[in-house]
Amino acid sequence: MKPFGIPAKPADKPASIKLPHSDNRTPEMLAAYFTSILKKLPSYQPIVIVCVGTDRSTGDSLGPLVGSNLKKRGNHSYSLYGTLDEPVHAINLADTLTTIGDSYRQPFIVAIDACLGQVSSVGSIQVGHGPLKPGAGVNKELPAVGDIHVTGIVNVGGFMEYFVLQNTRLSLVMNMSDVIASSLHQALYTVRHVSPTSALMSE
Repeated sequence: MKPFGIPAKPADKPASIKLPHSDNRTPEMLAAYFTSILKKLPSYQPIVIVCVGTDRSTGDSLGPLVGSNLKKRGNHSYSLYGTLDEPVHAINLADTLTTIGDSYRQPFIVAIDACLGQVSSVGSIQVGHGPLKPGAGVNKELPAVGDIHVTGIVNVGGFMEYFVLQNTRLSLVMNMSDVIASSLHQALYTVRHVSPTSALMSE
């Protein structure tokens, strides 16, 4: 039986957004956007962040870099899957989603992944409602994941995608991952009010 009825998905969804990672206003705008979504969740509904990607490809390492960045920040108000040490990728994504389904009741999942796009969009961070479909850009059939999704456009798509991902600039991916992680961390702290210090004091 679902606790307190059916956990609400965010009502009155704000429009999806797309922002350049290099703009000084982007972290603040992203944090505000994430906050507007997460504050509508019931306090009892677990938040699970799934960072998809692999550390074996520079372009595809965005997700694991975000995961490792979040892990270092130490917020205990959510559960995290996908880091550089323990990536969530094509081989284990389905098993990871099964584990999440077995471990949490009605989790709200934030999915994060890299993607390819147009030249003018490289370096942009997109947030949208609904699941992302990992592997679509490289013709892989993988399970969809996420109640909302965050994608970073790391390079140009449309031709030799594997090669393009392998030859993506690491500095771009790391900078984008830092913006995503810091914005999401701020929003989660604002909504759930759990910091590393308070978590340690409560133990």
